[in-house]
Amino acid sequence: MTVRTLSGWSQPPRARPWPRMSVQTIRNVFSVEAGYRLSDDQIVNHFPNHYELTRKDLMVKNIKRYRKELEKEGSPLAEKDENGKYLYLDFVPVTYMLPADYNLFVEEFRKSPSSTWIMKPCGKAQGKGIFLINKLSQIKKWSRDSKTSSFVTQSTKEAYVISLYINNPLLIGGRKFDLRLYVLVSTYRPLRCYMYKLGFCRFCTVKYTPSTSELDNMFVHLTNVAIQKHGEDYNHIHGGKWTVNNLRLYLESTRGKEVTGKLFDEIHWIIVQSLKAVAPVMNNDKHCFECYGYDIIIDDKLKPWLIEVNASPSLTSSTANDRILKYNLINDTLNIAVPNGEIPDCKWNKSPPKEVLGNYEILSCTFLHGPGARMLMERGSYDEELAQGDGADRELRSRQGQSLGPRGGRSRDSGRTILTTWK
Repeated sequence: MTVRTLSGWSQPPRARPWPRMSVQTIRNVFSVEAGYRLSDDQIVNHFPNHYELTRKDLMVKNIKRYRKELEKEGSPLAEKDENGKYLYLDFVPVTYMLPADYNLFVEEFRKSPSSTWIMKPCGKAQGKGIFLINKLSQIKKWSRDSKTSSFVTQSTKEAYVISLYINNPLLIGGRKFDLRLYVLVSTYRPLRCYMYKLGFCRFCTVKYTPSTSELDNMFVHLTNVAIQKHGEDYNHIHGGKWTVNNLRLYLESTRGKEVTGKLFDEIHWIIVQSLKAVAPVMNNDKHCFECYGYDIIIDDKLKPWLIEVNASPSLTSSTANDRILKYNLINDTLNIAVPNGEIPDCKWNKSPPKEVLGNYEILSCTFLHGPGARMLMERGSYDEELAQGDGADRELRSRQGQSLGPRGGRSRDSGRTILTTWK
């Protein structure tokens, strides 16, 4: 165990043993059988049922439920186009759970038999167990190889998700990449989340091709460093990574500032909507905070897609820049979770001053609907209490016919930022 002092980190004398806070340890800490009771000066870095967001199948299930609830409420967020697609909530690829949704998947597959799908085990990470298919016979072979006789009767088989593969990813230098973004949640009710601005892109080592002959080549399709580091062309100096800032500069120079800004607005929108989708079912224990690793893929139309959310994003470093980034990530996270390096107190209101945010960004978000609707966002933490309070002010001014202001929701008269809820 290490502790932080005014001069940095140090190993305390005769440190009391403290278990590594893995996801399994968290389950044990909060299980009824274990009988643990955390004191007010103890905090842990996972929510008890974080898997509602970080298990691939549960994340999709909760987002689907969230959409349906918004539809029932008549929310403009759930508006659909003429083809039945969500205008504002279409940010996860079409996904089914196997074996449970096998028949539904087959029905969807036959609508577009030339499409490619990607299969992932629900409870694994680092690219383990992932493969691509473009024929139903490949799933049947997988089922036989897994020693199961039926998609209906099996109960002990490991659950998988199968998602429509994004076969038109944005390429840079001919290579596929994804974004790893870090998001800190200090509380779910009210929702307070922070975006880390020092995320990075992870590139494949082999140039992308949609050719079916390369479906088994994971160096073409999977961006996980755990896989790419074994490739012949892996660069150990830069680790096949770009900073998000470099990506932004590249896109601004090749696609323009406006469309680049819109892309990052939509990424922020996806993150907050995914958190709002799981907030009602999350055990919002006062002793908890969590730093998630979001994986986003951008297609060639600059549409971002949420692929998955990691509960324990890797904090090991593969390069010198990686080491600096992750050291700062840990330090900035703890500055928010434990302000001023003081003894933790789970009873505090979890609203740190802006001075301690470090490299975490502040997201304030506004949703406008109707003709020409779009998301308007500025940097910052999303604070649901603040959003709900200012939402009433915005609604009142709207009814009075006052201007809602230009981009970012700033009133031409007051100059201050107006926040609204997304309901």
